[in-house]
Amino acid sequence: MATEIKSLDQLSEVAEGTAPVAEVETPREPVRDALGRAYATGKRKDAVARVWIRPGSGKVTVNGKEMAVYFARPVLQMILRQPFTVAGVSGQFDVNATVAGGGLSGQAGAVKHGISKALQLYDPTLRGALKAAGFLTRDSRVVERKKYGRRKARRSFQFSKR
Repeated sequence: MATEIKSLDQLSEVAEGTAPVAEVETPREPVRDALGRAYATGKRKDAVARVWIRPGSGKVTVNGKEMAVYFARPVLQMILRQPFTVAGVSGQFDVNATVAGGGLSGQAGAVKHGISKALQLYDPTLRGALKAAGFLTRDSRVVERKKYGRRKARRSFQFSKR
């Protein structure tokens, strides 16, 4: 952190270069386990995904099934491939994911979030591209709870005068 400047003398010292200046941030270190994998947890709606990535041929396994079998819709498969295309590492990592809770759309978003976090842990130089695309931010939107006296969260019961 930079030191706080409280007077004009301190400001002139900083300008002249005689005052201590904040250190340059050290680059992030890769975080990998003994098997060379990076692990991250992704979340979306009610779904939670545990994701491990390691160098490989681009094989994606979700809950023991191939990606095309578990996520049959092409849109969901595209969501899972987005972090790799943005980072420019398509086909270079194998993914093993375990996902629970929520529906298929939320699970696909959770796996995408987990892959993005694991990629930036495996190779910190990819962080800028993933962060700029917004893949490292957890989407905190969840379903609003049902209130009493209402049919749903906000929908009222039908009103009839007669």
